Amino acid sequence: MTIASAVRIADRKLVVKERTILEGVPDNVVATAGSTSGPAEGVFLGAVFNKSNSSHVVSLGTLRDVRFMACFRFKLWWMAQKMGDRGRDIPLETQFLLVETKDGSQIESAGAGEEDQIVYTVFLPLIEGHFRACLQGNSRDELELCLESGDADTKASSFTHSVFINAGTDPFATITDAIRAVKSHLKTFRQRHEKKLPGIVDYFGWCTWDAFYQEVTQEGVEAGLQSLAAGGTPPKFVIIDDGWQSVGGDPQKDEDQTENKNKPVPLLRLTGIKENSKFQNKEDPTGGIKGIVNIAKQKHGLKYVYVWHAITGYWGGVRPGVKEMEQYDSLMKYPTVSKGVVENEPGWKTDALTLQGLGLVNPKNAYRFYNELHEYLASAGIDGVKVDVQCILETLGAGLGGRVELTTQYHKALDASVARHFPDNGIIACMSHNTDALYCSKQTGVVRASDDFYPRDPVSHTIHIAAVAYNSVFLGEIMQADWDMFHSLHPAADYHASARAISGGPIYVSDAPGKHNFELLKKLVLPDGSVLRPRLPGRPTRDCLFSDPARDGVSLLKIWNMNKYTGVIGVYNCQGAAWNSTERKNTFHETQSGAITGVIRGRDVHLIAEVATDPDWTGDCAVYCHKSGELITLPHDASFPVSLKLLEHEIFTVTPIKVLAPGFRFAPFGLIDMFNAGGAIQELRYEVKKGAQLSELEGNYGVAEERIENRSTELVSVVHMEVKGCGLFGAYSSAKPRKCTVGSSELDFEYDSSSGLVTWNLSHMPEEGQNMHVVKVEI
Repeated sequence: MTIASAVRIADRKLVVKERTILEGVPDNVVATAGSTSGPAEGVFLGAVFNKSNSSHVVSLGTLRDVRFMACFRFKLWWMAQKMGDRGRDIPLETQFLLVETKDGSQIESAGAGEEDQIVYTVFLPLIEGHFRACLQGNSRDELELCLESGDADTKASSFTHSVFINAGTDPFATITDAIRAVKSHLKTFRQRHEKKLPGIVDYFGWCTWDAFYQEVTQEGVEAGLQSLAAGGTPPKFVIIDDGWQSVGGDPQKDEDQTENKNKPVPLLRLTGIKENSKFQNKEDPTGGIKGIVNIAKQKHGLKYVYVWHAITGYWGGVRPGVKEMEQYDSLMKYPTVSKGVVENEPGWKTDALTLQGLGLVNPKNAYRFYNELHEYLASAGIDGVKVDVQCILETLGAGLGGRVELTTQYHKALDASVARHFPDNGIIACMSHNTDALYCSKQTGVVRASDDFYPRDPVSHTIHIAAVAYNSVFLGEIMQADWDMFHSLHPAADYHASARAISGGPIYVSDAPGKHNFELLKKLVLPDGSVLRPRLPGRPTRDCLFSDPARDGVSLLKIWNMNKYTGVIGVYNCQGAAWNSTERKNTFHETQSGAITGVIRGRDVHLIAEVATDPDWTGDCAVYCHKSGELITLPHDASFPVSLKLLEHEIFTVTPIKVLAPGFRFAPFGLIDMFNAGGAIQELRYEVKKGAQLSELEGNYGVAEERIENRSTELVSVVHMEVKGCGLFGAYSSAKPRKCTVGSSELDFEYDSSSGLVTWNLSHMPEEGQNMHVVKVEI
């Protein structure tokens, strides 16, 4: 008996688990089984053309009657999400496509047979040789494959592994398996879980960008660190952003002053690898940037200091002809931006880089450049770099072997230098959302997940939260997603802060000194400067993957993540603004001003079963609502409503309920004044005692039954926990506890018999020499 592959082309159709996804697949499209490249049962697609060229476009077939979510580049640097149900809806520059068949429903799917389940198909356009692939739709609902080298002299006519397609009934596992298969095939990158995450992800930080922009000074940096620490939220890392380097414009010719008035502002270029005069101590000019590093670490107790630089040195590259930089042999190059990017971002036609060019270090000297820059920074005590403007490399490949070749050369050099000089793997990738870079990333563990936080742009805030969540579906497989800095004193501060808390990435603000909301920050930051970080990249819940929470006017965005023993769900109303495909920019659009209602289920936390301590867990959960303080017990598959107006949000801590004995149930939440309460619970163990077998407690007590009390002298259970941090700790207990202790001290606790909420106060951080509070609850 022959078993058909889960993904295959048959009769000019792309068939996925016996469902047709694409029809009318052209004869020049070729398929190669993916089974030899890893665990996924996928297929690679390519195409054969009559003529060698530096760019090709081919239809892969017609796409209709499905739902999809695409991650596409709306700017050269950044991706955003777009949903639709047919080929024409797929944007230009799509780099990730997830398709869902419409048969069945989410509820039915969980218990249905294989043939009735929802099937998810992921399309990953790849790098093949010197060519980079992306997807797009056309007016005939065809899904098109675009291939380009970025160099007129770099040509090919035959492709076999340009797109990888995988399918399954669990969307997140299907994506992970697909990325693993692609990694095995390309052998040019590593997945997130294989990379070392830098220490900054577990601490609170501050970035100078929105506080000072390029006017940052050494004095300003110290003022910001002092200001945050004074309010009880001490930063443990700082990113000194753009503004510390030695830069200058090109030499100007002596011309008539009238003519000069109409000339564009000269693009700044790097003129030296050391800091500028703002970061040089007048009393000791040789000390350089080491001065502020020492102040930050020795005076203000910081663990990490990062600085910013562009992947080409600076925005305008390295200035040719500067004596101190001549060893890098930089040459003026003018960007050639791909057609899809220019269509989505027309401003490139008149951009300063297009008109004035960039001083590109000779690729052969890229390692020397990074090595000497990073060696100097490391010798000053710098722990890492935020490497920006990364996608510019794809535009500079003409005459250098093309976009893939140039990007690969630079990233290999960057990886080697970071590995040599920053042992904590201190690097953040920024403005880097092209697959040229993503698929050659072996070192970088953290990537900025979306366009910037724009404090003065009201249209940007809902767009930001939606973009970071959906982009993390793809980016989070390769790196930990960084959801960017924000302002703690801002009309949308709560909205941004709660999202950062559940992102799984670094948490940092860009407040100006003295402009802070410490009440808000203390929901994120513990007194020692650490944070309660969940374990994964935050991503939309399964039932939100194909709804459009920015555009459809009816959907809320739900984001899930995991702690060691709990899950967390953030819910956001992101309606009213999105990237506008007509105007080619982010715009407001009409949406209802009233509240939108959605539902919460325990299994919205996709991996919640993995943190249940009982192998026979029934699926019942306890849920704590951060804003309202309400406790809800949810039987398996039950739901409760949540209603939010525009720019409103709520955070829910979700914990599997442990049945200790008939009628005795327990579920800890953590530090309930913190956004990610459950991140505080580092160890959890249930010790069942003799009282659990008492005959008077026989019977089946449901979740919603009345509270009962253990009147026996025997204990039913002791709950053992190790807890990070300090503050109000909350848990669900169906029976009033006998006693709570921390270490050897008994704690006063409060018990609400109507809800089962038990709370006690951990008034201080663990004693010196101890990392955790040891807590016992006797029931």
